[in-house]
Amino acid sequence: MSTKPYKGFEPNWVKTVAPSNSYRSIFRWGDPTYIKYPKESLYKMMKEKFQMTDDDFKKYDGDIGMDEVKLDAPCNLAPEHIRALEEIVGKEFVTTEDYPRLAVAYGKTGYDALRLRNRRIDCLPDVVVYPDTTEQIEKIVAYSTEHNIPLYVYGGGSSVTRGVEPTKGGISLDMRMRYNKVLSFNETDQTITVQTGMSGPKLEETLNQAEKLFGAKRAYTCGHFPQSFEYSSVGGWVVTRGAGQNSTYYGCITDIVVSQKYATPIGTIETSRYPREATGPNLNQIMMGSEGAFGVLTEVTLKIFRYMPENRKRFSFIFHDWETAMEAAREMMQCEAGFSSAFRLSDPEETNLMLRLYNVDETPLQKLFDVRGYKDMERCLFLGFTDGEKGYSKNVAKNIRRIAHKYGGMSLTSFVTKSWEHGRFTDPYLRDTMLDFGIMTDTLECTVNWSNMAKVHDEVRAVCHALPNTIVTTHMSHCYPQGANLYFIFITRMDDADKFKAYHSTILDAIQRSGAAMSHHHGIGKMFGPWLEGQLGRTEYGMIRTLKEYFDPNNNMNPGGTLGLDTPEEEKRFLKEGVK
Repeated sequence: MSTKPYKGFEPNWVKTVAPSNSYRSIFRWGDPTYIKYPKESLYKMMKEKFQMTDDDFKKYDGDIGMDEVKLDAPCNLAPEHIRALEEIVGKEFVTTEDYPRLAVAYGKTGYDALRLRNRRIDCLPDVVVYPDTTEQIEKIVAYSTEHNIPLYVYGGGSSVTRGVEPTKGGISLDMRMRYNKVLSFNETDQTITVQTGMSGPKLEETLNQAEKLFGAKRAYTCGHFPQSFEYSSVGGWVVTRGAGQNSTYYGCITDIVVSQKYATPIGTIETSRYPREATGPNLNQIMMGSEGAFGVLTEVTLKIFRYMPENRKRFSFIFHDWETAMEAAREMMQCEAGFSSAFRLSDPEETNLMLRLYNVDETPLQKLFDVRGYKDMERCLFLGFTDGEKGYSKNVAKNIRRIAHKYGGMSLTSFVTKSWEHGRFTDPYLRDTMLDFGIMTDTLECTVNWSNMAKVHDEVRAVCHALPNTIVTTHMSHCYPQGANLYFIFITRMDDADKFKAYHSTILDAIQRSGAAMSHHHGIGKMFGPWLEGQLGRTEYGMIRTLKEYFDPNNNMNPGGTLGLDTPEEEKRFLKEGVK
C-alpha cells in the first residue's frame, strides 16, 4: 500500500489503537496496533463507485466501538459446574467476565462485525476456559457430556462461517492462551505434532528455527499460509478443511495432515500416522471438516517441508481477457511440468482494483497496457511464485512463462507479485477502516471444474451485482488439473446485519444453483449450514448425521446449526438440480 500523503481531502481514518477492553478490539481484524487504509486513488474510486462525496467521510457511520464492553448477561451455569471446571484447569483459567466471553462469541464475517458494531449480542458462552493439556480437554468433554452442557472451541477466531458462535451458551474453550505447544518433532519422518491452539505464525517460526530448537539438519516450513494466517490456528485449519495461498504446490491442509487426536463424548479418537493405507474408509478424512461437531480436536501431526526461500521464482503477467487467461491457467495446470506454489488469476474487475491496490498504477507499466491493447475492465492479472528444489522451481517458472506468452500474456516482472506478498496478510485490515464509513467488504468462495468455471463465474457475479453500486471482484486460486477455487469479494455500502445476511444468502443460493461446491476452504459453520444437505444430497448427507449420532448423540459439541446438523427443516436450502 502506498504511503504517499493525500493531496486533497482525507477521511478521518481511525488510526488510534482500540482500548484493550473495547468492542472495537474484538470486531476489528488482527494486530491492534496495525492500521491500514486506502491510498488516495482508491478512495476516489470508491467515492465514484458508491456515489459518495467527501461529506460522507466527515463523520463515522455509527459507533466505532471504542467504549468498554459491559453486558447485562449473567452466567447461567450452576456454581458447581464452574467449580468443577476450575478443579480441572485451575481457578485463574476459568472466567465468567463480560469481555472474555464476548471475545470468543463471534468470528470475522461481515455479519459478526455489523452485529458487534450495533451492540447486537445474539449469544454468549456462560464461561470461558483456557486449557493447557490434552488431558484437561478430555476431562472437560467428559464433564460437559455427563452434565449435558454445550461445548464450543475458539481457536484463532478468523471464522467467516459463524463456526465458533456459541448459540446455546455453555462452555467455550479458548485455545490461544496456553494450548499452543509443540509435542514432538520428527525429522526422519518429516513431521511435527502440535497442540491445536498453535497459531500459524508460531508454527512457521518454530519450523524455520528447527536447527536451533530441535537440533535439526535444516530449516522447515509447513507450507500452509491462508490469508488469515496471522490469526488462525492449526486446529481451525483442520476442522474446516482449510487451504493456504501456497496450496497449489504444498497442498491443502487435508494433504498435509498425517494424524489427528480428538476428545469426543464417547472417548478419545486417534487416527493412524501412516503416509498411506488401505484399511477401510480413511478416518483422517472422515474427521477433518467436522468443525467441532464430533468432538474437540486436541493434537495434530503435520507433514513438514524443506524451507528453501532462496529458490522462489516470482512471476506476473497481464492477459487480454478472462477467457484467454482461463485457458492459459488450465494449460499451466495440465502440462505436467510441475505446479507453482502461489497461483492467482484475477478477473477484469479485480484486476482494475489490484493494479491500484498494489501500486502498478504508479509505475511505467500502466502506460504500456493501452499501447499494447490490454484494455481496462477486459485485461486480467496473473501472478504467483514457485517453491521447491532449485531446478524444479526454475523449470516450473519457465513453463509458466512459455504458456503465458503463447496466450498473449505480457510479463510484468516480479514487481506486482512482491507487492502482493507484502500485503497479502494485511489486506483484511482495510475492511474495518472502510466499515467505519459504512462500506462493507466480505468474501465467499467455491470450487469449480474447468468445464463449468465460466458459467459459475458469470452466474454468481450477476447475483452479486444485483445490489446496485457494488464492486465484485473474482480470482482463481488453489488450482488443480481438474479445476480451481473461485473467490468472490464484494464491496458495497451496507451497515445493517440483517440486510447483509439476506444478500449473503442470495450469493450462496447462486453458488449452489450454478453447480459449484459451496466451499473450497472456508468450511460450513452455522452460516452455510442450511445449504449443506442440498449441496451433498439427502442420502449422502445422512452419513454425516450418522457420524454425529455416533460421536455426540446428545448434541453437546458445537450445537446450533454447525454443518446444518440441527438446522430446522424449514430453514434448509435445496437448490442443486436433482436434490429435493
